[in-house]
Amino acid sequence: MADRPRLTLAATVLDSPDAQELAAFYERLLGWARHEDEPDWVVLRASDGHGALSFQTEPAYVRPVWPAGPGEPQMMAHLDISVDDLESASAHAVAAGATVADFQPQADVRVHLDPAGHPFCLFT
Repeated sequence: MADRPRLTLAATVLDSPDAQELAAFYERLLGWARHEDEPDWVVLRASDGHGALSFQTEPAYVRPVWPAGPGEPQMMAHLDISVDDLESASAHAVAAGATVADFQPQADVRVHLDPAGHPFCLFT
């Protein structure tokens, strides 16, 4: 498609009841720096420039349920984070403010929930 305009995915945006709080969690978890910092909008970028996450305050935010059952708020997306050591990375995530999900579908993956309830997976 030669007529296709140039499109570049700039970041993934996570809604939460408090953008500042959720961004602070991911700063601790990933070690990324703030690129934009407004009361209801924060952008974090990787130091190598190859990743970004944005956070926006959503007053009507409903925390997803993992794993969701019929009629429960389902996750719409999740983050997959590659790690060298699953146990130490999981401990780091918990120290940063995550919780380990009760349901773990695979032995080589650890599902965690961020402070706003978004699931994310650590995997080797």
